[in-house]
Amino acid sequence: MIRKKNSFFTFIFSLIPGAGQMYMGFMKRGLSLMSSFFITIFVSVWLNVGPFMFIALISWFYSFFDTHNLRSAPDEEFYGLEDNYILFPEFMKDKAYYELQKKYRNIIALVLIIMGFTILWNNIFEIFRSVLPYSLRSTIYNIGRGFPQLIIGLIIILFGLYLIRGKKQELDQSERQLEDKGGSLE
Repeated sequence: MIRKKNSFFTFIFSLIPGAGQMYMGFMKRGLSLMSSFFITIFVSVWLNVGPFMFIALISWFYSFFDTHNLRSAPDEEFYGLEDNYILFPEFMKDKAYYELQKKYRNIIALVLIIMGFTILWNNIFEIFRSVLPYSLRSTIYNIGRGFPQLIIGLIIILFGLYLIRGKKQELDQSERQLEDKGGSLE
């Protein structure tokens, strides 16, 4: 049941991402925020990629201020709010969602494969750790520890190149459209 609650407890619960929203009855919204916060921390620690913690910090601030914005909303606005997932909004039921899902299916599959590979790598290494000589064990450990970071760095670089290429194609297309109309960019 969505209703305004005690301001002291709202503040206390707002310190945990998503808990303040859940305390006020916005379960879907709170679950979205809590999940994004803790999954980001998990992935960041698991893959040993500290800069991802920045995303968790942003999630924490968003959740904190969202809780207080909800609490301070006028009664008619507050009670008119719907409880929706933030990360998975209602548009997911549309056809556009399925098109988006098809487009990014390969990226999601690649991420899952990389995660599975790192789990296997670390477990296999632990099995053979005691029988390997120290120098080989040290080399294999360093490769295994750095592999996820290398892959994530490569993905970030490729994504940046993709964004640059997309912007260049967009500029080229707008330039062609201007030329077709008889104008120029100069």
